Amino acid sequence: MTYQPFDLTGKVALVTGGNGGIGLGMAEALAAAGADLMIWGTNEDKNAKALEKLKAHGVKAEAMKVDVADEDAVRASMKETVEKMGRIDTAVANAGIGFGAPSFLELDGEKMNKVFSVNLNGALYTLREAARHMVERASEGDPGGSLVGISSLSAISGAARNEHYAATKGGLISAIKGIAVEFARYGVTANAVLPGWIATDMTSAAQGSDVFQTKVITRVPMRRWGEPSDFGGIAVYLASDAAKFHTGDSFVIDGGYAVF
Repeated sequence: MTYQPFDLTGKVALVTGGNGGIGLGMAEALAAAGADLMIWGTNEDKNAKALEKLKAHGVKAEAMKVDVADEDAVRASMKETVEKMGRIDTAVANAGIGFGAPSFLELDGEKMNKVFSVNLNGALYTLREAARHMVERASEGDPGGSLVGISSLSAISGAARNEHYAATKGGLISAIKGIAVEFARYGVTANAVLPGWIATDMTSAAQGSDVFQTKVITRVPMRRWGEPSDFGGIAVYLASDAAKFHTGDSFVIDGGYAVF
């Protein structure tokens, strides 16, 4: 008999940045486990292609064009998501951007603020509005929910020339811990996921670098780049009833890089 808590039939998940990369890897796994999906993304063509993959699993799937850096848009889009899907059981704040500078000394405020607006502010807007919905459900006798923030290995390691990006990801871990404590009384869990070197559009330049492959990827004990599909298991676990007492944690998924 299959371990029933991993069956997500009847649950609804929201994944921001769910039209590609790690977000889509998580969304596909959630759909395969039976969850209905809402994805938010700023590229409508990518949204449409992602929906095709999700609907192939036989679940209800919707997409919305949402810029998570826009607080009003997040508030309105969360309300519309609940109206369209009926509820939200899991919210994954995955949408993010990343671009470094030649040196920390050359990092300008405009670039820094743009990264903060999406990676930290956007994630907190998303988690806050999802938590608001979960608290409202709890007040009506339907407690529970899972909040997930996609952080980064850079949050706990030295990210030269990417200090601003690392700061957003470290801040998200701290916020997740506070959220976990504040909303546990409503049966809501909150956890962070820290990806290592993963083959996505964001790392395309590094993937094409022989030097990076030789100097960095060979240091990954698994001896390969991570893939978006490597995040399916943690997505299903955190969305499932199996994780209902697991909160305030950080999951490092990096092929062993951080401990080598």
